[in-house]
Amino acid sequence: MNSISRIVIIGAGMAGARAVINLRANGYEGAITLVGEEKLLPYDRPPLSKASILAEADPDPVWLLDEGIVASLKADVILGAGATAIDRAAKTVTLSDGRRLPYDKLLIATGAKPRKLPIPGGEHALLLRNQEDTMLLRKRFVPGKNIVIIGGGFIGLELASSAAKKGCNVTLVEAQPRILMRGVPEAIAKIIHNRHVAAGVTLLTATGLSHLTADAVHLADGRVLPADTIIAGIGASPEVTLARDAGLVIDNGIACDEGMRTSDPDIFAAGDCASFIHARLGNRRIRLEAWRSAQDQAATAAENMLGGAKKNIAVPWFWSDQYELGLQIAGMADMGPVTVAREINPDTLVLFHLAEDGSLMGASGIGPGNAISRDIKMAEMMMAKGIKPARDVLADPAQPLKGLIR
Repeated sequence: MNSISRIVIIGAGMAGARAVINLRANGYEGAITLVGEEKLLPYDRPPLSKASILAEADPDPVWLLDEGIVASLKADVILGAGATAIDRAAKTVTLSDGRRLPYDKLLIATGAKPRKLPIPGGEHALLLRNQEDTMLLRKRFVPGKNIVIIGGGFIGLELASSAAKKGCNVTLVEAQPRILMRGVPEAIAKIIHNRHVAAGVTLLTATGLSHLTADAVHLADGRVLPADTIIAGIGASPEVTLARDAGLVIDNGIACDEGMRTSDPDIFAAGDCASFIHARLGNRRIRLEAWRSAQDQAATAAENMLGGAKKNIAVPWFWSDQYELGLQIAGMADMGPVTVAREINPDTLVLFHLAEDGSLMGASGIGPGNAISRDIKMAEMMMAKGIKPARDVLADPAQPLKGLIR
């Protein structure tokens, strides 16, 4: 640890902010420089599509680090200046304002950027990536306005929910046969679909686009959807330009090992920009765009930058709010071909995804508020312990799952 006196962190989101906190928690006393493109201190992103849009008064960001915390952590924060180059031989980072920052260890936490619509007129679609975008959407989400959202993933659906609550006329267009095709079982997606329809949202699945104009979405079948505002929510791409230009290995993100080390032993990555080997999931390489995973990866990277040997083996976990419904997913549903349903009531469902040998690989749940939180938490604990749970207990909502955790 004594040989490390200068750590630079590129990216002032969740992973970058948590890395600063974890470095100090691990006893590191050297210099920390956190570099962020935005002029704002690190803030939380999940509220941008939900609470920040629905708030009555214009909301402040939900700060991850405020000025007092930054001062107490003795961190140097550079805002409004992005990193433009990494010189691995000289061990320096060049910023957009011309400054060069020397480092002993470097963490890249550049996140992911929303994909633009690759069709004629795609520039007419707004994107949601930061606080400024949210403030613009607040002005657009006015009762009676026509809002057309392209993409039936989490961001698109959360925005549809927020716009519907604001009294807008909402249409969501999804090219796939159903919403939430990636990572969410059909039975749970159906509950969310029906809830959106009940809220007055028009859901057009298996529907292609032709082009956009400033005030309309033109569908492949010739239909035209009038639009006061068009939003693209078609996923995000890991921000790897800096890493690629520096010659680091890229594989669905900046390729890291199980300790969040890149192909350069002095450079680490964490958050949405990084893919990593997950030892608990059969050494599968995964990339997770998830709030808690960014925290877990940052903690692993911080410890290992200081000479540790920590592996990032936390069970992946994700949540989304849709109206009054809470969705939670733990583990990797696609690694469990056998599904056991725990049907608590018509709008509260937990699905357990088991491997052929009975190992629990994932759990997906939906229900009002926190109705499924306890069951998903129990599933997380079973996955962490490698338990092969009894299927009859999983399927019976009258039997508590706690008894399965030995």
